[in-house]
Amino acid sequence: MSTQPIGIFDSGVGGTSIYKEIEALLPNENTIYLADSANAPYGNKTAEEILELSIKNTELLLNKNCKLIIVACNTATTNAIKTLRTTYNVPFIGIEPAIKPASLNSKTKAVGILATKGTLSSALFHNTTNLYRNDVQVIEQDGDGIVPLIEAGQTLSKDMESLLKQYLKPMIAANIDYLVLGCTHYPYLLPLLLQLLPKHVKIIDSGEAVARQTKAILKIKALLNTQTIPATHEFYTNGNPNVMHDLLGHSYTVNVWNF
Repeated sequence: MSTQPIGIFDSGVGGTSIYKEIEALLPNENTIYLADSANAPYGNKTAEEILELSIKNTELLLNKNCKLIIVACNTATTNAIKTLRTTYNVPFIGIEPAIKPASLNSKTKAVGILATKGTLSSALFHNTTNLYRNDVQVIEQDGDGIVPLIEAGQTLSKDMESLLKQYLKPMIAANIDYLVLGCTHYPYLLPLLLQLLPKHVKIIDSGEAVARQTKAILKIKALLNTQTIPATHEFYTNGNPNVMHDLLGHSYTVNVWNF
C-alpha cells in the first residue's frame, strides 16, 4: 500500500495550500486532490450537508485507492471527521485552527481568528478554544464572502482588500498579536494581510503542522513511500480549472470532473 496515493479534499482550491506543504515535506508521496468548488463554500452549509459532501469526497478518493485522506478543509474537519474516522478504515488527517500556539504565545493577551461560520459554530472549535483560551481574549470573525472571491479568481482584488479591512478592524482595535487563519483558502491572502495588519502581528496557519502529522501517521502505519521515482500528482475540480492553475502554476494539469 505504501505506493498508493495520499488523498486530499477541500471545498475548493484552498486546500492546495496544504498540498504544497505535503509535497515539500514528502516529495516521494503520490497525491490526488479533489476541489469541490461547485459546492463552495462549505462554511455556510448545515452540518448534515457538510457531512454528506465529506462522505462523497472520501468515497471518491477511496475508489482511487488512497491510503490516507487529508480533510484539507477546516469546516469539514470540525463537522465531519469524527464520523469519517468511525466509518472508513483508512487514517484521516484533519485541519483545526491553531488556537493553542496563538493563545500560549500571545503577549498582548488578544488573538484573532478568521474562519468560516461552519468552523466557528462547531463543537470541536469551541472545545479547543475553551481549552486553551485561559485569560486570552479571542476575537472571532466569520470570513463571509472570502472563499467565493478566491474561487472566482479574485484573491488579491480591491473587493477582497475592502472585505479584509472590515474584518480586521476590530482585531486591530483589540491589539491582537496573533492572527489564526481558520480556513485553508486563507493562506493565499497573506500578501494583503501583511499589508493591512500591524507589523507585530504574527499570522499562523495549519499547513506545516498538517504535513508533519501526515508524515508521522504514515510512519506509524508503515505507509511511507520509499520509492525514489518521481511522484505523481492528480488534481480534479468541478469548478473553473483556471483558478487552480493560477494558484498552483500552469505547469500542473487540472482535470475537470463533475463529481
